[in-house]
Amino acid sequence: MPIMVAFAVFVLCAAGLSYAGTKLYVKPKEAIERIAGTGTREESAPVHPSLIFHDIVKRLGNLVPASPKDVTVMQRRLIRAGYRNPNALKILYGAKALFAVLLPALTAVVLLNTSMQQTNKFGFVLASIAMGFFGPNEFVRMAAKRRQKNIHRGLANSLDLMVVCVESGLGLDQTILQVAHELHSPFPAIADEFTVVNLELRAGKRRADALHDLGERTGVEDLKKLVAVLIQADRFGTGIAQSLRGHADYMRAMARQRAEEKAAKIAVKLVFPIFFCILPSLFLVTVGPVAVKLVRDLLPMIENM
Repeated sequence: MPIMVAFAVFVLCAAGLSYAGTKLYVKPKEAIERIAGTGTREESAPVHPSLIFHDIVKRLGNLVPASPKDVTVMQRRLIRAGYRNPNALKILYGAKALFAVLLPALTAVVLLNTSMQQTNKFGFVLASIAMGFFGPNEFVRMAAKRRQKNIHRGLANSLDLMVVCVESGLGLDQTILQVAHELHSPFPAIADEFTVVNLELRAGKRRADALHDLGERTGVEDLKKLVAVLIQADRFGTGIAQSLRGHADYMRAMARQRAEEKAAKIAVKLVFPIFFCILPSLFLVTVGPVAVKLVRDLLPMIENM
């Protein structure tokens, strides 16, 4: 009986490997066309293994069901994180499905030979399932938050550069293009956003709609305020240079107020580090020698009295 089982396993493995080799490596049609001289001479570029993994994850994403509301939220979050690929949402869902299977399997293999209780093992497996399924969402959220911080960090420089460009005689469209070109190296996130705005304007989109989409796409409050100033200046025909300079002064005042607010919070935030880290060591240094001297000298004197 064991011999028959081993033979059956061997036959199944050999058949599976033969079929996979035939599909992936052996290409009889191309060989026949090459011998007969009827095929084309063009050679396809080799496929990188990472692209194969990318394709597998995308196919898994097509199999995972999702609600329309969740799809809209995740698409907006992916765009804010800088992932504008049309297949980004499918790759995200494929990664969720893949990690939700692989991570529990690895956890089960690690905990298989341990002396841990079964309930604890089951709890770790459930936790690994949750981490594998919700981990990609958290990664995208952190990436979007990090990119928003980068956009906010480069907004002040971009605003000053826009003021200089407008006052030198450039129009708003040329100003946006020039800012995107100049800030591509130090602040690539905000430069990419301005590049998208310029491409939308070239495609025929209204300037107000393109600027409004810029604020909604990034989700940065200060950038939304700048967009509102530009839309109002363009709508009512006021001077863009004067509006930008006034908004720049407003942003400097807001930045100064934020810095003062953070400085005022430092005293409250230092209470817990001082209480738990500095005071125990201070008491140990100052009171420790006195306590040792009392125990060594005073207690024997009291016992002898």
